[in-house]
Amino acid sequence: MNVLVVGTGGREHALCWAISKSPKCGKLYCAPGNAGIATVADCIDIDAEDVPALVAFACDKRIDLVVVGPEAPLVLGLVNDLAASGIKAFGPTRDAAILEGSKAFMKDLFAKYNIPTAAYGRFTDHADAVAYVQEKGAPIVVKASGLAAGKGVILCETEDQAIQALDQIMADRVFGDAGDEVVVEEFLEGEEASFFALVDGKTALPLASAQDHKAAHDGDTGPNTGGMGAYSPAPVVTDVLAREIMETIIQPTLEGMAAEGRPYTGVLFAGLMITEEGPKTLEFNVRFGDPECQVLMARWDSDVLEALDAAAGGQLADIELSWKEDTAMVVVMAANGYPGAYVKGTEIKRLEEANKVDGVTVLHAGTKADGDRILSAGGRVLGVTALGESVSAAQTRAYEAVDMVDWPDGFCRRDIGWRAIDRGG
Repeated sequence: MNVLVVGTGGREHALCWAISKSPKCGKLYCAPGNAGIATVADCIDIDAEDVPALVAFACDKRIDLVVVGPEAPLVLGLVNDLAASGIKAFGPTRDAAILEGSKAFMKDLFAKYNIPTAAYGRFTDHADAVAYVQEKGAPIVVKASGLAAGKGVILCETEDQAIQALDQIMADRVFGDAGDEVVVEEFLEGEEASFFALVDGKTALPLASAQDHKAAHDGDTGPNTGGMGAYSPAPVVTDVLAREIMETIIQPTLEGMAAEGRPYTGVLFAGLMITEEGPKTLEFNVRFGDPECQVLMARWDSDVLEALDAAAGGQLADIELSWKEDTAMVVVMAANGYPGAYVKGTEIKRLEEANKVDGVTVLHAGTKADGDRILSAGGRVLGVTALGESVSAAQTRAYEAVDMVDWPDGFCRRDIGWRAIDRGG
């Protein structure tokens, strides 16, 4: 099969790395890719949101399957346009991608189909949103409804903080058009987990669970980020809980989307809060998480390409998935200053040495090649991914490799996996 992966980050490197190992994989391309992806795929200089150019390339190269990594091209309708040209794609259509493209739509779907979630209000008027905050009190959560690169969620401990968040989103437009509408919802107590399922419109297969660390600094402090590390499996998601999630959240969502005339195909990523009352849905994403994808691909033991192709072709009922028993962990190395202002173009050395640590694969996110040199080209730059027989073992290997990397202009958290380790993992 000729395969095109769309995207440029750590998630896409993980996908390319896993797909390249499939005996079904022929020619592998990635648009636009990065310096790490270039070691396993041909990188093509086409922006991930340039839908016409991507479709033209896929037609020209007779691509058998397009795997769409990020959410933006999905919301723009890349899958629709590929289908119109007779090209199979892994990912939801524009109509189905609204699950992530509009948190307001998502919350209304939850309400309509009795999918457990936090109580909420949705607002386009600033004064109405402020009044709702004042009525409900704090702590409370303020979310930009549209796409905000994983950063549009603000946890507010006081009413003043919530009103300030509304000012930033609705008046100051810090997330641009994503803030045209906001969702304000109750603050849920519990432990967060990520749950993934492959979906082909009819059938849903659960993938492995994961937990990520969103806060920038150790102890889950500092600003929210796109994710500073993750591990899989998540001990909090027991087998019993996984079945409950499939029955009460994933399957009703699949059926609800079909009933709304928006049948869903691709990967369904549920961000969950495990509360005393059971799992509740914080949000859905319509793509693999980043950095969760890195640990999922590290543990995926069956043929990844075969499964993605079956999901795209409505044939998941014929697929069985298998997973490595080992724990996988990824530690994200980010540019100093991230998620605020940071400098690009700084040199990263000793990546080969880091890759030689037993059980470690260094996946690239924001990198570019300059001759023989590897330079930073984003906020989150590397995902140092390790396998181990326990969370502690994976963590030890990951940080051993991190310490091999010579990059004074970057930083990472030093406590990825602490929740699982506190459980004795």
